[in-house]
Amino acid sequence: MDALIVALLNGVVHGLLLFMVSAGLTLIFGMMGVLNFAHASFYMLGAYFAYALQNALGFWGALLAAPILVLLIGVVVERFFLRRVHNHGHAHELLLTFGLSFIIAETVKLIFGNYPVNYQVPKALDFAAFAIGSVDYPAYRILMGSVALAMFAVVYLLLTRTRVGIVVRAAIYKPRMAEALGHDVPLVFMSVFGIGAGLAGLAGAVAGAFYTTNPNMALELGAMVFVVVVVGGLGSLAGAMLASLLIGLITSVAVSVDASLADLFAVVGERSWAEDHGGLLTLKVSSLAATIPFALMLLVLLVRPSGLLGGKQ
Repeated sequence: MDALIVALLNGVVHGLLLFMVSAGLTLIFGMMGVLNFAHASFYMLGAYFAYALQNALGFWGALLAAPILVLLIGVVVERFFLRRVHNHGHAHELLLTFGLSFIIAETVKLIFGNYPVNYQVPKALDFAAFAIGSVDYPAYRILMGSVALAMFAVVYLLLTRTRVGIVVRAAIYKPRMAEALGHDVPLVFMSVFGIGAGLAGLAGAVAGAFYTTNPNMALELGAMVFVVVVVGGLGSLAGAMLASLLIGLITSVAVSVDASLADLFAVVGERSWAEDHGGLLTLKVSSLAATIPFALMLLVLLVRPSGLLGGKQ
């Protein structure tokens, strides 16, 4: 029972981390219609910036400064690159951000090396929040989850309860009317893209200290971020949160399940037959944990193409 509780807690925290990264991508696509392939690279930049700044600014200072730097890079990308190809359609945007992701990855390798860096949880935060049986649960995991929940609350309230959200939605759905009312629509789009990149940078700055900060971290998380956005519904912030938690829980629990279809056949006394045939019948659920989110995405696309909470187009 203790192992299951730990697995569920780990799944929730991992899901909240996925939300922190996918929230920016959801925001960018929902507001601008841009599928940013380089989004996970902004996540990586947040971790590396925090690592580079921690000696000068301390951990908390680096945690605040890193997302701002990533936000500024996002602003530059939108203003001088994406804006020039936006009128040519999604294919050009996707190819541009695809190339940008490789440029960022190679630049990181040139500056920091092609190996993990020593970005760790500070000693002041490296303690157990509580114990579950014989397992001490790290306080830093609770901090990561808390940051994700705070991010969700702030972004959701900003978009739905403030004048800023009204202006942003007007710029999306009625851009000519918004311009006629005196709002700078290109500036709104640039700000949205920058904020989306900054949110990914914040996720990297927070998570990079707990997980490994290395040049491949964008590649490791990038595909999963797109799975979250598709399952939750393109442009749906609440959908991204739901999908993130669902995928985090499924993956975490699946890793701890050491069972296979052969165990089901054992109920009717056919374990030896299943083991003799092998293949899928003897594959452990834990070995399939990494593929389950992609199977879920395919299922959602077949049953509900708009995603769990996505609006029908």
